[in-house]
Amino acid sequence: MDSSNLIERVLAGETRAVARAISKVEDGAKDAALLMKEVFPRTGRGLIIGITGSPGAGKSSLVDKLALLYRQRKERVGIVCVDPSSPFSGGAILGDRIRMQTLGLDRGVFIRSMATRGNLGGLARATVDAVAILDAAGFNKIIVETVGVGQDEVEIVKTADVSVVVLVPGMGDDIQAIKAGIMEIGDIFVINKADREGVLRTEKELEALLSLAARTDDWYPPIVKTVATENKGIDDLASAIESYREFQLKTEASAPRRQAIARWRILELLRERLLARTLGSDSASERLDALAAEVADKRRDPYSAVEEIMNEAISSQ
Repeated sequence: MDSSNLIERVLAGETRAVARAISKVEDGAKDAALLMKEVFPRTGRGLIIGITGSPGAGKSSLVDKLALLYRQRKERVGIVCVDPSSPFSGGAILGDRIRMQTLGLDRGVFIRSMATRGNLGGLARATVDAVAILDAAGFNKIIVETVGVGQDEVEIVKTADVSVVVLVPGMGDDIQAIKAGIMEIGDIFVINKADREGVLRTEKELEALLSLAARTDDWYPPIVKTVATENKGIDDLASAIESYREFQLKTEASAPRRQAIARWRILELLRERLLARTLGSDSASERLDALAAEVADKRRDPYSAVEEIMNEAISSQ
């Protein structure tokens, strides 16, 4: 299938074409850049919802129920699950399909897992490109669920239109631990499993932390209580997401956010391209292994090793 035909089919919303296009950007195929150049101008119609939080917070159940609610409203839903720890995305896809049995059979829902590929990184960039493809393909809501709360996942959630942070009662220590990285990116906070003991204390701790965090856009992140497994509070979450979306559209405060996302995307792509070009040849890869051995044996420091690689890359151009 040639690129132009694939692009046409993606824009027509064909599921197989969407899956193939995402595989191309994930694998770094030669025509991936051409594909994204065509896709990018068609983006900006779908609402991208990033959902993050500590493992065990019930994010998957929340995503499942939120997607079902959107489907009841006749909206097409794309779900991207990001798992940096999984070396094989095939297994991850199967896991998601088993977990989201009802959604997996629905033609109006597209589920895809993104996992770490190779040693050049690019997980965050590939995920954001996958979201752009779903957006261009006409999906109304695109939900990005991250498995962990590491740097890669924080970067991905930052690129969403609405960032939802999921917590559970009794995670006081976790709130303190994650506040530096996660608190600043949350547009909406969800206390899931709100039928558990300690929900009030968690809510108070969260309110106290939010009162200290000053946002440039004057938005005060709401706290929504849910019990995802029983489908409780999902309507409230959808309303909170819509409220923030409307707030963004009414204020100019979203412009700096869009610019920051655009800047991040350029830097991420630049970093990946430069690294790929520097390590593109077999000799460069061998040289890297030799330098790594020297650094490991303390015969050389990593800084001078990097300087040597850069000097060699510049002289070879």
